[in-house]
Amino acid sequence: MAEIPAENTELIERLRDPARVRDAFGEVIQLYSEPLYWQIRRMVQSHDDADDLLQNTFMKAWQSIENFRGEARLSTWLYKIAVNEAITHLARERKRLNLSLDDQESALAATIEADPDIDGDRLALDLRKAIATLPEKQRLVFNMKYFDDMKYEDISRILGTSVGALKASFHLAVKKIEHFFANRD
Repeated sequence: MAEIPAENTELIERLRDPARVRDAFGEVIQLYSEPLYWQIRRMVQSHDDADDLLQNTFMKAWQSIENFRGEARLSTWLYKIAVNEAITHLARERKRLNLSLDDQESALAATIEADPDIDGDRLALDLRKAIATLPEKQRLVFNMKYFDDMKYEDISRILGTSVGALKASFHLAVKKIEHFFANRD
């Protein structure tokens, strides 16, 4: 998976400069496309949806770049936009298809099984299915901690949840994934 870029104060300065903002934003897209894509993709499972949501993320970021004051890290701000886009998309799909949360989790698992972009690694496929069975918040926390190796403090800023609650969510997610694998044998 892609590394989350370290904070770049020079880049942030260029983002605040109207004469250099366009080039600086191009660099932001280059730096953050891959990690944001994978964060979104792990939430929605579909490549096409993830691509669309990534574009929406960057469009929203561009439209509000003048509001970015640097109080939060650039990566935190972008992840927050991406996560909100994915959550909104999932809620819209749930409503459009008239699905309950449990039904949506089953649909995500089915999407994983049918995904042509999946390599043949059975364990990785089973892990993705196990993660898809988690409630949305636990899935988010697990993905950010496990795949992106994010610090709880960063996840807290992105999701607006206390570190203690995030640790509990991650612990519960791990237990549910362990249970998923224990019941498959």
